[in-house]
Amino acid sequence: MTRPKHEVAQIIRAYGQDFIKQYPQSTHHLRTLQALSQCRTASLGGHLDRCDSCGRDRISYNSCRNRHCPKCQGLARERWMRAREAELLPVPYFHLVFTLPHQLNPLCLAHPEMMYPMLFCCAWQTVQTFAADHKYLGARTAMTAILHTWGQNLSLHPHIHAIVPGGGITEAGKWKTAKGEDKFLFPTKAMSIPILRDRAKFSQALTKLWKSGKLTDKGVGQQPKTQEDFARLRQSLYRKSWVIYAKRPFAGPKQVVEYLGRYTHRIAISNHRLEEVKDGKVQFVYKNYRKNGKKGSMRLDATEFLRRFALHILPHRFVRIRHYGFLAPNLKGEALASIRQQLGIPASEPKNDLDWKALLKSATGIDIDQCPRCKSRTMRMIHELPRAPSRHRLIPV
Repeated sequence: MTRPKHEVAQIIRAYGQDFIKQYPQSTHHLRTLQALSQCRTASLGGHLDRCDSCGRDRISYNSCRNRHCPKCQGLARERWMRAREAELLPVPYFHLVFTLPHQLNPLCLAHPEMMYPMLFCCAWQTVQTFAADHKYLGARTAMTAILHTWGQNLSLHPHIHAIVPGGGITEAGKWKTAKGEDKFLFPTKAMSIPILRDRAKFSQALTKLWKSGKLTDKGVGQQPKTQEDFARLRQSLYRKSWVIYAKRPFAGPKQVVEYLGRYTHRIAISNHRLEEVKDGKVQFVYKNYRKNGKKGSMRLDATEFLRRFALHILPHRFVRIRHYGFLAPNLKGEALASIRQQLGIPASEPKNDLDWKALLKSATGIDIDQCPRCKSRTMRMIHELPRAPSRHRLIPV
């Protein structure tokens, strides 16, 4: 892949100060933006390598490794995918998308640490409801869920992509494959019943949070400020149609891994979507799904671009990829071993034995130690570079 013309880090360095003056941010957001702006620059230090044959020098700066950074997801994604390969079963896999109504966006902005876990919970309860019903499966299934908070134009659009295997474990501990002559995991017409029930559960949980006083007004958007405001919000949620988008099943385990690779470590916008950064404006490519995914260009003020980008910085230590059922961390070892034995397939171990250089070579074919000039000898580190003072600080020293 060719090097992008522009980077989010470039926009932060050029317009970050203007952005935080216009839109004050939390310390966590500032630290995240600061990390992105310094990624692979002298600010984070690095090392000097030299070819042991032709003498070619190369400076490499350290990465920030922040999960919101467009430049730091490749190796993390490869490691995660290799671990998931060991958990795949030779059964159909299905893709569901759960989306929160836009009426809840102000609460998501003000209280993401409470609202997003509720979305995860609602999604898993819906899948459990179907799986437990003997008309559809009658077993305990599993789910890998990935939170995305953005739309293509960087607006707030919280939704969960869920990958569900086509089967589950019965109460007797036996593997049961989904009946599925249907093109989807469960009949799509029947999905409205548990959705409506879980919508009520979501509303009840939201009411409990409201009564606890935890949904305090933080001055973000049109948050409910009074009991009457909250009552109107609840009514609007009941009037809103909550629909689960069910995609066709994957062709096989290989397609599941490829899909997960595209979605798990994706961030709000990649550097390759940036078309132009000039005169205080940012232009980027987006897909308009209301027009069948037709591509277009959007042009925003740089401060507005950063405001939208910052909407998708997750709370500190928030887990955005979660596993449920027999894939839950405390269950999957024994459960997967039992399922594999019943299906007559050998056990599989996670392939996480490679260091980052070997992993990079395996994923991209790039040998980072090979001299880029003579291409025959090895680059060796001869000097470690200390951190350099940054000229673009967003956080006061």
